[in-house]
Amino acid sequence: MEIYDVVIIGGGIAANTAALYTARASMKPLVISGPELDQLSLTTTVENFPGFPDGILGPDLITNSKKQARKFGATYFDGLVDSFNIKKKLFEVGVKGQKYTARTVIISTGASARKMGIPGEDKYFGKGVSTCAVCDAALYRDKTVTVVGGGDSAMEESLALYKFAKKVIIIHRRDAFKASKIMQDRILKLKDKISIAWDSEVTEVLGDGKFVTGVKVKNIKTNKITEVKCDGMFLAIGHTPNTKIFEGKIKLDEHGYVVTDKRSRTNVEGVYAAGDVQDPIFKQAVTSAGTGCQAAIEAERYIENLKAKGEY
Repeated sequence: MEIYDVVIIGGGIAANTAALYTARASMKPLVISGPELDQLSLTTTVENFPGFPDGILGPDLITNSKKQARKFGATYFDGLVDSFNIKKKLFEVGVKGQKYTARTVIISTGASARKMGIPGEDKYFGKGVSTCAVCDAALYRDKTVTVVGGGDSAMEESLALYKFAKKVIIIHRRDAFKASKIMQDRILKLKDKISIAWDSEVTEVLGDGKFVTGVKVKNIKTNKITEVKCDGMFLAIGHTPNTKIFEGKIKLDEHGYVVTDKRSRTNVEGVYAAGDVQDPIFKQAVTSAGTGCQAAIEAERYIENLKAKGEY
């Protein structure tokens, strides 16, 4: 039975950074990536990742990071991990009946942005439909954008867009925000650029085949449907961490995110987590890469400790 020093679950920048560091440490990591694309692979130009003054396409950043990890010995396998089990001091990761055994595991399965499931949403994702204003706000300088949601995330997205956009329209299903009062106050003071469509929901994303040109908005009280012209739509209705297979085995918080300490360690010795799967706050490529680095270094130290104690 082959036992890997580390199995990394995920395909985003956190997983690839962990793969790079563990590969350079001669740990020969196995990286198992599922079919769902990570946030960067769905993003066009990334302008806030250090080292790329002219920006870089999200998919190119992921492709380059994989190439770099492979250069040092990382092995990549495409498959959806469907089971995770703890067996004494080893861990068993399953993919369609195939089991992979590891001494350490790095969980980098990410968090999926919630979508509305309306026409045009998937078609224009990355082409005007976005889930990260901090990432994409600068692309909408002097343009009109809509933000869907009413919580703190929607307020934060709107504030990030306010600095660049000509106009921001917040579309919310209710007649009052559920965001914290301080966040609401900040938004409600910015009437010069920010307007609010209360009791409303987006029913369709419109476009010219290449980019978003508007959205259809329905007032849920009157059922009246109007077309709102805009250059982009930002979803701010929450994220769902991809942690179902870890329930009852790894400590999760009330929202399903993996709980880690400041060193990317979980409550299970030998298991680490990096990226959006353990970060409900920042959700940035650079912070994900940072935690991927942390998790890799901790995994390396754990393996070296096993060897020192004769337990390898």
